[in-house]
Amino acid sequence: MGIPIYTYDAVIVGAGLAGTAAARELEKAGKKVAVITKLHPLRSHSGAAQGGINAALSDEDSIELHEFDTVKGADYLADQDVVELMCKEAPETIRWAERMGAAFSRNEDGTIAQRPFGGQSSPRACYAKDRTGLTLLQTIYEQALREGVTFWDEWYAADIIYKEGKVSGVVAFNIRNLEYAIFNAKAVMFATGGYARAYKINSNAHANTGDGLSIVARHGLPLEDMEFVQFHPSGLSGNGVLISEAARGEGGRLLNSKGERFMEKYAPNKLELASRDVVSRAIINEIREGRGVGPRKDAVYIDLVHLGKDLIMERLPELRDLAITFLGLDMVKEPILISATAHYSMGGIPMDKDGHVRKNNTEFVEGFYAAGECSCSSVHGANRLGANSVLEALFFGRHVGQSMIQDLNEGITLRKATEDDAKAMIDEITLTLNRNGTDTVPGLRDELQQSMTDNAGVFRTEETLAEQVNILKELRRRFHENCRIDDKSKIFNTDLQEAIELGHMLDFSLFIVESALARKESRGAHFREDYDTRDDENFLKHTMAYMDENGNITLDYMDVTLGKHELKERTY
Repeated sequence: MGIPIYTYDAVIVGAGLAGTAAARELEKAGKKVAVITKLHPLRSHSGAAQGGINAALSDEDSIELHEFDTVKGADYLADQDVVELMCKEAPETIRWAERMGAAFSRNEDGTIAQRPFGGQSSPRACYAKDRTGLTLLQTIYEQALREGVTFWDEWYAADIIYKEGKVSGVVAFNIRNLEYAIFNAKAVMFATGGYARAYKINSNAHANTGDGLSIVARHGLPLEDMEFVQFHPSGLSGNGVLISEAARGEGGRLLNSKGERFMEKYAPNKLELASRDVVSRAIINEIREGRGVGPRKDAVYIDLVHLGKDLIMERLPELRDLAITFLGLDMVKEPILISATAHYSMGGIPMDKDGHVRKNNTEFVEGFYAAGECSCSSVHGANRLGANSVLEALFFGRHVGQSMIQDLNEGITLRKATEDDAKAMIDEITLTLNRNGTDTVPGLRDELQQSMTDNAGVFRTEETLAEQVNILKELRRRFHENCRIDDKSKIFNTDLQEAIELGHMLDFSLFIVESALARKESRGAHFREDYDTRDDENFLKHTMAYMDENGNITLDYMDVTLGKHELKERTY
């Protein structure tokens, strides 16, 4: 029996907020849609977003202020036309979710409650207690089901079908039994999430292995601004499980071993609500200078006791549970231990504001789209503001879905897939199953994550980045030549899946480090101790990185789209 070929108008890879919102729009417009996801849609990482989703709704706020805060937060690397589009459409995006049944927390007068987040001029984050992402994901998933979207869950999308400048589907395997399938489509959208699992301490789900990025890169297509990795200020000490910015938004105070509220030194105006990169560097700096707390002195305190039990239980119940579960500390009674954790990817698959994936600076791939954290529009520039990611995922998911509808209506031809299109996937799986070396996937992954944390983390230098390039090249060699898996079966072979995921992580990590090595400045989340100021003359530009078949990276650059918000020094 041959490999089955399923035909759709559109195939979406990833079932988080971006992918599911796009699928719902397409199906509602009468298109036949398949969503391929390696885990159940409600386990998608969008559901882990705790704190909120930004929109200028109050009388004290404005769309213009939302735009300014986003551009300033981005350290002026964001494309201002895309920022303007997202911020302008944010209030309608909230109303759209609300009409579909999303239950937001409310003020006493019935309006949607909003809390302050870092780098914002006004409380702007609409929230559902501290479970905002899950509330929105459940809402959009049930509405996608209601429209009739087909979800292929526990299927692993292993490759795109890309020929002659056109993407015409994906090839995938069933995680349950290693059955192969080809999904032929006029249009394909990637919504495959971020890449922070390349770091040892991170806030990401185990599924967030950045597969979509390296699948694209292996076809010679570019990745944009990969050096900009956000470290969230508050991950639980030792494991990185996220304590939402909501904790600081509600009034949490950061303290060092001397009991000092140290953000007074680093951001005297905004304190704990400076932008994330500023707060993360402050925390790591306090630890580096010997003012850390906890058994290993590698954390700081966040103190919420003064908020009182009633407010904590009303607005931060899940955060309290997490700290009790993982640290045995109750934030109602005592400060809890946190440190910076790898969290979010500003870079990704380059696309225009309607989701079309770039072939290079001027050309686009026909029939190929991206949205959510795997994409780079670039709405976040060098650093993302808290609660703009949930907005980006929901807004661009819906918007790119509508863009796909328009393109399908105008006419995208279907290039018929054949069984040969699955060859690269089958070869990779066969090779992975048959390799019998001495290296193991967990061993190589540990080396990757530890070395990325040590050499390409919150602080970087020429020396550490150059060392990391060599480490990654050697890890890639060992992986391809000498990495074995013990499970050779076909039933729920998670060894095989994790090996394929590690291959992706090794590939995109090289993009992060090579791009960071070439950017000789500090901007947003990219902080070079040897070039500790922003250099607009030489680096006000997007990195466009390409990988050849031998794994070598070449870099090009693309102009930033400027606008009404003029370049200024960034202080909080």
